[in-house]
Amino acid sequence: MLDASQVPERIGSYLAGFTDGEGSFNVSFRKRRDYAMPWKVSLCFNVSQKDQAVLTLFLRYLGCGTMRSRPDGVWYYEVNTLTAIVENVIPFFEQFGFLSEKKQRDFAKFKQIAALIQDGRHLTRDGIEQILAIRRDMNDGGAMRRKYSDRSITGLFEPGESSETVRRATEDRIPMDDTVRSA
Repeated sequence: MLDASQVPERIGSYLAGFTDGEGSFNVSFRKRRDYAMPWKVSLCFNVSQKDQAVLTLFLRYLGCGTMRSRPDGVWYYEVNTLTAIVENVIPFFEQFGFLSEKKQRDFAKFKQIAALIQDGRHLTRDGIEQILAIRRDMNDGGAMRRKYSDRSITGLFEPGESSETVRRATEDRIPMDDTVRSA
């Protein structure tokens, strides 16, 4: 577990400020046939930038995550394992907060969803609905950019609607990922 108090104040504040402008806290739903539930709920913290030097600071001081590049030269730093998010990302940003209300709000909601997942609530219909309600206001709503509507996600749980009908409707949407990345 990250001891955020050991991160130099100057570095922690810089990374928090950088995240305030360029970072994103995301919640995605991925259709999974190999899970007991029809959807896998995933959390991700990411920052993208053309200069990979700044992103290596995240990797170093958060002590988790990966970096990857796109063909156009943009680099991504991302953390998408629940353990790393709970033990490293959340404590870091609790120590070095955000100035913008928007990022404070998104982070608070991200933490709420992480707690629900830790408690296993994402494995129930009620928990999925709770997560969807919290996520609705994240990243400025994100609804217009999401691959799956809340209705298509909860629709797989409703009696009377064939899972094959829902499956076919959702398979037509590729990729099978619902992540909204804020700018």
